[in-house]
Amino acid sequence: MTGRLYIPHSCIESALPDMIAPVATISGVNMAPRQALSAIRLESGRPTLAQLFWGLTPPWLKVLDHAPHCARAENLGKRTMFREAFRARRCLIPVAGMYAWRPGPGYKQPYLITRSDRGPLLLAAIWCRFHTTLCHYNDSFALITVPSPTFLEPLSERLPAIISSDDAATWLTPDSNQEALEGLLKPTSGELLGAFPVSRRVNNPREQDPSCAHPIGRMMRQLPEQES
Repeated sequence: MTGRLYIPHSCIESALPDMIAPVATISGVNMAPRQALSAIRLESGRPTLAQLFWGLTPPWLKVLDHAPHCARAENLGKRTMFREAFRARRCLIPVAGMYAWRPGPGYKQPYLITRSDRGPLLLAAIWCRFHTTLCHYNDSFALITVPSPTFLEPLSERLPAIISSDDAATWLTPDSNQEALEGLLKPTSGELLGAFPVSRRVNNPREQDPSCAHPIGRMMRQLPEQES
């Protein structure tokens, strides 16, 4: 499951051309769960930037550490925690990459998974609202994961589902057809993505130096004979 994201300011600004931003962007080189991130929701018919806590916290959740930061696409209709949010409360998390770790001799080598052209990615997510009082509330989200492309399986068996900008309106609209939504939650084409090794400094979630996202080796790409 993805537990670390690369979110530079530029990827949020360029996420969707018609997005409005009434709140400040939250960016970082090495973003981990249990903190607020920038998210895009539909408000008054417009994609709108919001700040959501990474870790889905429905009102009945008693232990914050049990808040899931990811949800399997296959479980969205099965688990009470996810079902209602998937029906009506979907959002997108703009990122430039996702970190994953490849087991090696004595240690795990971190990699940054990005678009092969280094453009922004829109990650599928669901969100919920927890009212602390009649007037105050906290909003939170979980990423939705699907199986990884074949060539990335050595890094992670699952990755967040990626929604194209052309499908963003369908994903964000609360009353979109459920079958259409489920059709968007499929493994990403391997041709879209690449991955390169980065510094092991990224292992520390407090480390936010820009060098964490710099390649220290060649980018892994899907071979022509490989299937996603």
